This record gives sequence, C-alpha cells and structure tokens, in this order.
Amino acid sequence: MSTETCAKKTEAVRLVAFLLMGFTGFLTLHSISTAVVHSGAIGPQRQVQNRRPKKAAQPAVQRKPRVDYSRFSHHIHVTQEKLSCDSCHKFPTKNWKDVRKGDTAFPDVAEFPEHSSCLNCHRQQFFARERPAPAICSNCHVNATPRDTTRFLFPSLGDVTDPTLKTREFISEFGVGFPHDKHLDVVGLNRPGFRQEAAARFVTAAWQGANQKQPEQPKSCPICHQTYQPQGDSGDEYVTKPPKNLGDNFWLKKGTFQTVPNSHAVCFTCHNAESGIPPAPADCNVCHKLLQSDQKVKVDSDQKLAAEMGISDSKILSGWNSRISSGAFRHEGGEHPNLNCTGCHNVTVMNTLDPKTMKVPVSSCGGAEGCHITATTDDGGALNYEIAQKKANPSFVCVKCHITLGREPVPANHLAVIPTASK
Repeated sequence: MSTETCAKKTEAVRLVAFLLMGFTGFLTLHSISTAVVHSGAIGPQRQVQNRRPKKAAQPAVQRKPRVDYSRFSHHIHVTQEKLSCDSCHKFPTKNWKDVRKGDTAFPDVAEFPEHSSCLNCHRQQFFARERPAPAICSNCHVNATPRDTTRFLFPSLGDVTDPTLKTREFISEFGVGFPHDKHLDVVGLNRPGFRQEAAARFVTAAWQGANQKQPEQPKSCPICHQTYQPQGDSGDEYVTKPPKNLGDNFWLKKGTFQTVPNSHAVCFTCHNAESGIPPAPADCNVCHKLLQSDQKVKVDSDQKLAAEMGISDSKILSGWNSRISSGAFRHEGGEHPNLNCTGCHNVTVMNTLDPKTMKVPVSSCGGAEGCHITATTDDGGALNYEIAQKKANPSFVCVKCHITLGREPVPANHLAVIPTASK
C-alpha cells in the first residue's frame, strides 16, 4: 500500500471520529437543556413565556332555590302571578252530583282543577322524567299512575264521610272571613218556626251569675257549632286512656271542643243562585283570604303532650292548635253546657281573620258571685288560688286552665278581674 493511500485512510478515520464526538456533544447539551427547563432553572422571562395565560376568575353563579312542585302554593299563584280564583276553579264542578247523593247534593266546587288549568305554565313539570310519577301530580292524585288516577277528596268536602275517599293532610293557606255579628240574628230569623220576640240579642262577654237568669241561647250557634265527641252518659270521660298514676294532672277529656263548619253545606243554604244573597257561591275570594306568614299568635297547646296522649284525630288537633285562651277548657264540663255562648264569646268584635279578636276574655270566667273568680281566695275561686301561688312562687305553673301559657307571668288582665272584697 502506498504512502498516499495510507494517509487518505487516516484522514477519513479522523473525520469520522470528529463527527461522532460532535454528535455526542450535541446530545449531551440537549439533555442538559431539557432538564433545566423542567426543573424551572431558567430565567423568569422564559418561564412566563412558556406558561399559558390564566383565565380571569368567573364570579360564582347563584343558583335559584329548587322549587318543590309537590307543595302547591296559592301565595305564588295569587300574589305573584295575579291569577283569579276562576282561572283554575270552576263553579260548579262536573262531579257535584256524585260527591253528595240525592237531596244532599247542591252545586259546589267539589273537585281539584282540571289538567288544562295547569298545563299552560307547567307542561315541563307534567312531563318530567320522575318516578314513579312527576312530583307535581301528588298535589291532587293519590298515586298518579296510568292504572290508578284516583284523586284526594277535595278539601271543601269536609262533610263527605265516605271512608274509601282519601284526604290529604295539609295546612291551609286560607282563613275564612266570617262575620259572626251579621249572622247571629239572621240565621235565627231564617229558621222555621222563629218568633220575633225570641230573637237573640248581643250581651256583654262577662260572667252571668249562677243564680241569674240566662238570656236565651242564640238559635244560630248550634247550627255551626256542636260539642265534638261528647261524653254524654258514658262513664269514660277521657279521649284516650290515661295513666294509672294521673292524679290531678291534666289529660284531655271528651267534649272539650266545638265543631266548626268544614264545607259549604251550611253557607250555601242561604248564599245560592236562587236566593241572590251575596256573596254568590262562585265568589271564592269574598270569604277565603290568604293568611300572611306573620299572623302567628301563642296557642295554649303542646304537640308533644298530644302525641303522648295518643291524639291523632285531625279535628281535635286542629281545635287544640287554635286555642289561644284556655287550652284545657271543656265545653261539656260542669255548668258550661248551660251557659250562653255569648256570655263568653264577644261576638260583636270577633273577626275570624284576626285571632286576637277571637280570644275569650278572662272576665267571662267569674265575678263576685261567679265560679272561677271570687272576691277572695278563701271563697274558692280557681283564678284567685293560681294567682296567689304564682305570687308566692314565680316558677309555679298554672294548670287549672292552661297547658303551656301557665308557665308565663300572670297577665295584667287576669289581675284586673279579681274583685275587691267588700268591707
């Protein structure tokens, strides 16, 4: 091999070695650069450029509270949506001859509104994919399935006692504005055999002595109000069986409450299309008034005590929850059945939409010659005794008349009715 050939081979080997060394160095530098970038060891400007810009924080969207369509609200439909009663309720409904039979039937709103009244606004809720049925259906329907479309008994049909018809328990949003003072004499005048000279007259709501002749009972009172579940001749005086060690403690007795109208049956006797006496049956809003949420007064009842007694009757619970005077007062007890209704209830000021006007004045419980209020404690007045105990011990609980209100201080009107002993 010539010297020239050997030189060329040597030069080629050197060139290859040089290229390999350069390529190896490039790979090393690239690895180092990559590591530096991932470790953050680069200048702040380069780091900022490689980051994506952050989006501006969006304000939190306040979601509207979810509407419970299983709880129908008249306040929303009447107050907010400004709907009139006849937008939904039709008078009379098609079934008025079916709910009451024969001579007891009369034109009435006897059924929930038809679907057409609701679909214009609630089509989405009617066809919601909810199981077993859309929630809105439960306002009227017992089960709401294709095989069972049974509806609850309409609330105004309280006089219908068919056990196969189910009622829905709810608290009405309405109060009934009933003017007692206008009806006290009028109802009596319309009764058969009424004599003008026997017309009822208002008396002051104060005790009429036991030896005094009582004015004649207004003939209209028992038309709407009767003693509920009276004891009568039965030897069982309690609504439920009391404990053996009851002693003098309170336990609810039969005949404590009076019934109140629970349907249009009595009202439409006079207020009907034939008589023309206003309000007409279709004028719902004349009598039915939406109650305001702040219309709350203290009641003399205890739900826990009612549960302990096993009280489940809706009429008793409703009556008890409206007692703002004496929760323990028994209409059938002692001489109470012989007293005139207007001797305790001041009909001239009663406004059924204002609970405070319905309160029975404590002065109706006695006087100098009365039963529960006497001139002195020695005379046996129950109110005298309770007040004396309360003065001696502020923690004393008055239980002769009250369930829960007896824990409070003695009201000024209780002290005011105690007569001054004659000297």
